[in-house]
Amino acid sequence: MRNTRTLTRRATLTATALTAALILTACGNGSDSASSGDGSSSASADATAGAHNAQDVSFAQGMIPHHQQALEMAKLATDRASSAEVKDLAARIEKAQDPEIQTMNGWLKSWGVDMSSSMSGMDDSAHSDMPGMMDSTHMDMLKKASGTDFDTMFLTMMIEHHKGAVNMATTEKNKGKYGSATAMADDIITAQTGEITEMNKLLGKN
Repeated sequence: MRNTRTLTRRATLTATALTAALILTACGNGSDSASSGDGSSSASADATAGAHNAQDVSFAQGMIPHHQQALEMAKLATDRASSAEVKDLAARIEKAQDPEIQTMNGWLKSWGVDMSSSMSGMDDSAHSDMPGMMDSTHMDMLKKASGTDFDTMFLTMMIEHHKGAVNMATTEKNKGKYGSATAMADDIITAQTGEITEMNKLLGKN
């Protein structure tokens, strides 16, 4: 009887120890799984934040020459415009768009995309099929103008140019994947829509 009780007690203790060990093991595995899961989620989030698609590439490659032409037009205003408001607007366009060109060039470089198709040095007609882009004939006309004629021509052309940029930025905002690119697109829409309103007022349009 005594031996039976001893064996029973030992069996009970052994079962209890095994149960405790199993519980501890399960808890340990749960923690490891959770840690591993969190790590995967973080890595996944990082990858998503840095991901880009074909639309992002198209946006950068198109918007760079588009901005470059706007800068070319804005620089002409320095010694050709007669209106202080036009000169101020042109200076603001330069200040806003030049850094954006540098940023977009950086994206293309980081994505391993050829930047040659989006760089300056090409004839304006090469990009005249993009929304709002002026062809070489229009650019020559602007370069030859001065005074109030320049002001009117500059504002009229820049309104169309801005409308094209807003169109391109809207496509990027709706279809792009790269967070920084869609954020820039949103900024372009806001800034250039405001400038379109300003330019229409300078032309006497409401």
